[in-house]
Amino acid sequence: MKILVLNAGSSSQKSCLYEIADEALPTQAPQPLWEGKINWTQDRGVAEIKVKTATGATLQESISGDSPQAHVTYMLYTLSRGATKVIEQLSEIDVVGHRVVHGGQDYRDSVVITEDVKKAIAHLSIIAPAHNPAALEGIEAIEKSLKDVTQVAVFDTGFHATLPDAAAIYPGPYEWIEQGIRRYGFHGISHQYCSSRAAQILGRDLASLRLISCHLGNGCSLAAIKNGCSIDTTMGFTPLDGLMMGSRSGSVDPGILIYLLRQSNYSAESLDYLLNKASGLKGISGVSSDMREVREAIAQGNSRAQLAWDMYVHRLRSGIGAMLASLGGLDTLVFTAGVGEHSPDIRQAACEAFGFLGLKIDLEKNQQQPLDEDIATPDSAVRVLVIHTQEDWAIAQQCWQLLNK
Repeated sequence: MKILVLNAGSSSQKSCLYEIADEALPTQAPQPLWEGKINWTQDRGVAEIKVKTATGATLQESISGDSPQAHVTYMLYTLSRGATKVIEQLSEIDVVGHRVVHGGQDYRDSVVITEDVKKAIAHLSIIAPAHNPAALEGIEAIEKSLKDVTQVAVFDTGFHATLPDAAAIYPGPYEWIEQGIRRYGFHGISHQYCSSRAAQILGRDLASLRLISCHLGNGCSLAAIKNGCSIDTTMGFTPLDGLMMGSRSGSVDPGILIYLLRQSNYSAESLDYLLNKASGLKGISGVSSDMREVREAIAQGNSRAQLAWDMYVHRLRSGIGAMLASLGGLDTLVFTAGVGEHSPDIRQAACEAFGFLGLKIDLEKNQQQPLDEDIATPDSAVRVLVIHTQEDWAIAQQCWQLLNK
């Protein structure tokens, strides 16, 4: 079975092609036959397209003009044309899986995409304006290029459908519940993959583990996972809630927003930009939303960058503490995504706060760029894992499972 995966971001579209030859899914992620990525400029006028194959062939081009959908269509053509050709024709693809950030209350499991599903994704763009429209562009590009191929939507919110009401419902008026205003949670595909992978690495039954998954990238969220189910998470109605992030504020006193609306003539649009694009590491440091650049600025004595770091660590520790209370204990702490996988200093700073649990990390192992490894000391009461999140493979797995029911 050939499975094409499209993973839409707010300013990028990643894609990869897997081939599963066996009747059963492999226990670990295979290398994709082909990988493509589009990065758009801010106005989406220019697309930087990069493609590579498992055999080492590469392609890199910049395209100006045309629509984002046309850019995706062009990227897909490289599957069957030129130096990066890995299949004879696009019709060899059996199924296409899409990461869709928001599925609302109605879509809790992966589904075959129909017109009704597309309408629901479009409707939920109100809550996820940076991501759901990009997923729709990918779906429509596939319809244009591959015609009637089966397409599957895998929802980032789906894994958190098991949140108990006490964790999911906001303490506003009861009418909010009827309006669908509740905690949905995000990064679910990553949290679900990492929890399963953690059990595999440790040789444990996932149902026996109390686990906190720390997805720390440009967007950041935590999930408390018990019996393989999400029971608490930091992101909420939108991906803006929770931890301090690259350029997003995370949780702030809602009274601040009322104050700004009344005193400073902010509009909804300017507040949206402020909280999503000009806050977090970028807003406090004044340097960058990239943790690596913040660390470089700290090394040069930049006090605002140091403050951003200190705040990030404080809020990460606080969030882990909240998840710990929901779980009633902890067996495994997982770090994943760009910062979680590549910043040993963040991992060390986060873990230092939980020595009272008997959690101890091996400082040498932590510095050695570990991936899919346990970095806790042998006598640690809590296992600490660094896991390379594989959202694309998780999406491919769900496509395979859906088609083989």
